[in-house]
Amino acid sequence: MSIDDADGEPGDRNVFGGELAPCGGEPTTGYLRDGRCRDVDGDVGEHTLCAVVTADFLRYSRDRGNDLITPRPEFDFPGLEPGDRWCLCVGRWVEAAEAGAAPPVVLEATNESVLRAVDADRLREHEFDPETFEPGSLD
Repeated sequence: MSIDDADGEPGDRNVFGGELAPCGGEPTTGYLRDGRCRDVDGDVGEHTLCAVVTADFLRYSRDRGNDLITPRPEFDFPGLEPGDRWCLCVGRWVEAAEAGAAPPVVLEATNESVLRAVDADRLREHEFDPETFEPGSLD
């Protein structure tokens, strides 16, 4: 299935209650690597929040033991760069938000299950705005 398709599985809703939009395809994200932040049984990390990662967030996550920068071909993981869209673990995003390092959230592509852990107003405060987004540099 192309991540451009708007035909998510039944029950895949975003935080607005609408159809879950694709999060990212370059690199392909999601627990199922289908481009969507689905709420999937067995995904203990809850990779359901679609973010546009920043250099600050990538460094923050790496410093806490989750290196999203370094490619890991054995896991079909190319490594992320600032500006990539990725389905993040809700808990890591909350932790980063409390530390002032949370990346912006693509609300249309963020699963409604995130609302169990994060207030909708808090998500809106971090809504992705392509007009003002500055991913920073890893240099």
